[in-house]
Amino acid sequence: MEYEAVIGLEVHAQLLTKSKIFCSCSTQFGAPPNTNTCPVCLGLPGALPVLNREAVIMAVKAASALECKINPISVFARKNYFYPDLPKGYQISQYDRPLAEHGHITLAANGKPKRIGIKRVHMEEDAGKSIHDGFADSDQYSYIDLNRSGTPLIEIVSDPDISSSEEAYEYLTRMKSILEYLEVCDGNMEEGSLRCDANVSVKPVGEKKLGTKAELKNLNSFRFLQKALDYEISRQIQLIESGGTVEQETRLWNTAEQRTTSMRSKEEAHDYRYFPEPDLPPLVVPEAWQAQIRATMPELPEAKRDRFLKEYGIPEYDAGVLTASRGLADFFEQTVALCHSPKAASNWIMGDLLRDLKEYNKTIEESPIKPKDIADLVRLVESGEISGKMAKDVFGIMFREGKSPQQVIEEKGLKQITDTREIENIIRGVIASNQKTYEQYRAGKKATFGFFVGQVMKATKGQANPQTVNDVLREILDS
Repeated sequence: MEYEAVIGLEVHAQLLTKSKIFCSCSTQFGAPPNTNTCPVCLGLPGALPVLNREAVIMAVKAASALECKINPISVFARKNYFYPDLPKGYQISQYDRPLAEHGHITLAANGKPKRIGIKRVHMEEDAGKSIHDGFADSDQYSYIDLNRSGTPLIEIVSDPDISSSEEAYEYLTRMKSILEYLEVCDGNMEEGSLRCDANVSVKPVGEKKLGTKAELKNLNSFRFLQKALDYEISRQIQLIESGGTVEQETRLWNTAEQRTTSMRSKEEAHDYRYFPEPDLPPLVVPEAWQAQIRATMPELPEAKRDRFLKEYGIPEYDAGVLTASRGLADFFEQTVALCHSPKAASNWIMGDLLRDLKEYNKTIEESPIKPKDIADLVRLVESGEISGKMAKDVFGIMFREGKSPQQVIEEKGLKQITDTREIENIIRGVIASNQKTYEQYRAGKKATFGFFVGQVMKATKGQANPQTVNDVLREILDS
C-alpha cells in the first residue's frame, strides 16, 4: 500500500523588539543569566503586565505579509502548565481569538504553485531556559536562566497542507525570508530566534480520514527538520505495516542517533485550561492602524523577485538567489545602479562573493567587498583594462585585503596589455623560439595556433588582451 504524509508546522518567531512583551526588560541575547529580569517576567506577586506596542506592530506586519486577516479585536489568554522555567505557572498567549487568521504561503512544488494555508498567527511570551549540566558518572545539575522569559513571540500555525519534508523545508525557508525582510525576526535558529514544531501523520493515498499525528518538538535547523520528518514518516509507515498503531505523542529529534524518540503524551487544548488573561484588556487593532502599519512595510521577497526579472532581465534562478535575503538584494541593486550591467553584477555576487562569504563565515553585511568595488571590477573588465581571468585574481585579493580593484591592479602590476605593437613584438619573439611549431602551422597544422596563444599569454603572465593576441597572432602566422 502507498502512503502519503500530512504535515503541519508551528513556527515560533522571536520579535526584534528591544524590550520584552509585557515589561521593559532588555531582550539582548547573551547577557549574564538572570540579569534581564524584573518582577513582571519573574512572575512575582502583584506585578502586572503592560503590552509592548512595538511587538503588536511587528506581529501585524508579519501577519499582513502572510496574507492573513487581522482581527480588529483579539484576546490574550492564560495557558496553564508547570515547568521549572515558567515562573508564573502559566504562559500569556492567545487561544480562541488570535491576532490574525486565514493566510497562506505559495510554494513552487514540482514546478507548480502550491498554496499552504496559515491557520492563525498569535502573540505570546516566551518561557525561560533550562540548562542541564553534569555527566552520567557524576553529579548532575539543572539551572534556570529567565533572561528569555517574557520575550515576545508570534506563533505561526500552518494548515496540514504540507506533503513532504522538501515542502516543509521550502515553507520554512520562505517564512524565514519574509520575516527577515520585514525586520521583525532575525531568523537565527542557533540562538532560538526561530523555532519549529511539526505535526506529522500518514495515511493511505486517497484516504480522506487523517491518521494519528505525532508532534516533533523544537526543531532548530532546516536540516534537522527535514531529517526528522523523513524519519518519522518512515517510522509511522513501518509501524502501520507491521500491524501496530501510531500513538498521539510528542517526540524529539535525537541528532546523535538520527531518530525521533518519545518525550511525552501529547496534551490537548483542555489540558492547558485556557481562560482569558484577567490582567490584560482585549487587543484592539482597528483598520486605520492596520493600514498605517502596512504602509511602512518593505517590498517582500516574491514581489522583489518578480521585479528583478522584469527590470533587470536576469534569469529566474538568479532572481531567486539574489532575493533570498533583503541584504543581498540591496547589495545587488546598489551594484547595478553603479555599473548598469545586471547580469555581470549577478555573476560576481552569486559566484565569487557568496562563495568567499561562505568560506570565511561572513554575512553580506560583513562583506569586505562593497557594491562600488563590484561595479568598478565589472567596468574594468568591460573596458578591456583587465581580462576576466585577471579579474578573478583581483577579486580574491580584494576580498582578503579589503582593497579596491584599482589599488590591487596598481600594486600587483596586473593591468592588461592592450598595445598592439607591444603584443606584436612578444608574438614575434615566441615564434622565433618555436620555429619547428611555426613550420608545422605553415604546413597546414592549424591546431598549433592554440599552442602559440598559450605561449604568448605565458610570456605576458596572462596580462595580454586575449582578443588582441588572437587577432595579431593570426595575422602574423598567415602573412
